[in-house]
Amino acid sequence: MDIKIGLLVKNKITLQEVVSHSKKLTKKNKSQLSDMMMMNKQKGGLKALSKEKRVKLEAYQHLFYLLQTNPTYLAKLIFQMPQNKSTKFMDSVIFTLYNYASNQREEYLLLKLFKTALQEEIKSKVDQMKEIVTGNPTVIKMVVSFHRGARGQNALRQILAPVVKEIIDDKTLNIKTDPVDIYKSWVNQMETQTGEASKLPYDVTPEQAMTHEEVRNRLEASIKNMKTITDKFLLAIIVSVDKIPYGMRFISKVLKDTLHERFPDATEDELLKIVGNLLYYRYMNPAIVAPDAFDIIEMSAGGQLTNEQRRNLGSVAKMLQHAASNKMFLGDNAHLNPINEYLSTSYQKFRRFFLAACDVPSLEDKFNVDQYSDLVTVTKPVIYISIGEIVNTHTLLLDHQDAIAPEHNDPIHELLEDLGEVPTVESLIGKGGTGCKTEVSLTLANKFDVPGEANVEMDARTLLLNTKRLIVDVIRFQPGETLTEILDSTASPEQEAEYQRAMQRRAIRDAKTPEKMKQVKPVVDDSLTLQGKKDKIRSNLQRLAELGKVHPENRYQDLINDIAKDIRNQRRYRQRRKAELVRLQQTNAALNSKTNFYNVQIDSYNQYIKVCMDNLTSKGNKQVSQKYTASRLQEKGVLISIEDLPSNQFKNTIFEISPSETVGVFEVKAKLMGVHLDTVQLEYQDLLQLQYEGVAVMKLFDRATINVNLLIFLLNKKFYGK
Repeated sequence: MDIKIGLLVKNKITLQEVVSHSKKLTKKNKSQLSDMMMMNKQKGGLKALSKEKRVKLEAYQHLFYLLQTNPTYLAKLIFQMPQNKSTKFMDSVIFTLYNYASNQREEYLLLKLFKTALQEEIKSKVDQMKEIVTGNPTVIKMVVSFHRGARGQNALRQILAPVVKEIIDDKTLNIKTDPVDIYKSWVNQMETQTGEASKLPYDVTPEQAMTHEEVRNRLEASIKNMKTITDKFLLAIIVSVDKIPYGMRFISKVLKDTLHERFPDATEDELLKIVGNLLYYRYMNPAIVAPDAFDIIEMSAGGQLTNEQRRNLGSVAKMLQHAASNKMFLGDNAHLNPINEYLSTSYQKFRRFFLAACDVPSLEDKFNVDQYSDLVTVTKPVIYISIGEIVNTHTLLLDHQDAIAPEHNDPIHELLEDLGEVPTVESLIGKGGTGCKTEVSLTLANKFDVPGEANVEMDARTLLLNTKRLIVDVIRFQPGETLTEILDSTASPEQEAEYQRAMQRRAIRDAKTPEKMKQVKPVVDDSLTLQGKKDKIRSNLQRLAELGKVHPENRYQDLINDIAKDIRNQRRYRQRRKAELVRLQQTNAALNSKTNFYNVQIDSYNQYIKVCMDNLTSKGNKQVSQKYTASRLQEKGVLISIEDLPSNQFKNTIFEISPSETVGVFEVKAKLMGVHLDTVQLEYQDLLQLQYEGVAVMKLFDRATINVNLLIFLLNKKFYGK
């Protein structure tokens, strides 16, 4: 519909250009008319109203939809590039692709990408767990950077601003934990008060400084102050778990679970220390050390923190860092040994905080998203992306497509094939563009609305479910050590008879089931004999083995274990089915609403098109029939040839073009020497569609070859002209 309306608008502009030049057109240069009407197809960029550009536009919209909704491609692509390039790529293309998580759908998809990319990085790049702490993992850096945006920044401000302000406002607070600094401060104070040079040496070691009682007393007081302040920070942090952005907590959980899978021997404490490195050290610590830089506190114009304030904040941050990682003060910091017990106690508080932070619902539950969500959404997702980013992404995907999609039947290969070679920036910008930074909007769409692979997967799940039910029916009446043993042995007459009685009871019970609760098609055919079901099981198992769903080498023991698990979890499955049923009912209601919306839109579009056509007619000439001989139409360039009719007969062939009662529809009658031969209906919008698709000629009456562009011009001039 959009294209139809666009073609009508475009044709009006083209018509005005043509009419203004029509007096200059002669028999010798009549071919210029056709060229003129097609010229603007070459002027536009990616959004030009031509079939070639439309196909290219839709191909990019399909590609970016797939990239947005299937995080595997970008997760792998990130690690195919050098880190400096991948960082730039993430900061531009990736956040653009997800509109900086501006709505729930895009936040869900971005977090899904973070999860997939983090799992890929740990799987392919991390050999030792400590590398997460000592290195600078790409995904962790990206997650923290993103959550320091507006929403994450507000959370940090809510958590930390009150306690940071308390430290800054306390002008008497002076936390010093270095014995040498304390010693020098003490000596300077004595000299200032007495006006005499101290007899104590100015340069001393920490051990020498600690021999002085005054230094020890001052250190003890400083440690006491530091513990008091640190307690306030710790309390502010551990009670604020619900204020931390969901994305940070979710990635913390993914980090913990993925590391546990990668390093199964790691203890929970080791895993939680890594979580602490993300949540405290990378996310919160910088905001404590430099609250002015992270907008935690408001500073007056030209104002800045004093050295004492920064040192106080730095000392508290160091304490919290040690507590979060359960790291004691040893070696050069032996004078701080009295704090170690406090650190151990604080770590236990941090530990409970990290566990609570990782206790979050799944992405699907948090955002109420399932496989049907995009199908029921009325408004299609739109992204705004620069031409340079489109070209860059296209190039990277072509360069690394085998690495990101090793399977030859992966859908991304089809989409890249649709796009062909990487176009030049100039061809995508078109006339009036401002370079590679020119932005375009892409309305994303799924080319694979009902993907074949999804259908195959669904069929496989249905087959597996039916096979499980068949197996349960069989092993209830014919036990054995293994499934293969049961299938290979013959049931006794007693077992067969007991089975038949059970099936009859089931049939009676099913007959009493209300019609609305009955399945449309039974998943298991109870008319089969016990042996018949065993034969069916064999056939199903062979098919499932081909699909990789069962493994005959272990006598299908995995399948039996799966059945046992299903039986144990029946109650949980029923609850899950109820929740899924509610969600499906919501989906059905949303689909009905979407259908109604589209019906209203179609009516609106049709009405608009009718108004456009009425306007063309009302502004045009009087709607009267036009008669032309074939030779006259040939002179005008409209008629190219007529099959099986000599050119000397063209003067005896009449074409009569008449407007019908329906606006935009014409009746064309053909007569030869006064004898009526045939009548066809010609729709104006069909002609515009042919022109849009680049069709230069068409057949009329299955015999006459017509120039499409010049026929449109003729209709415009005679019926819609000024």
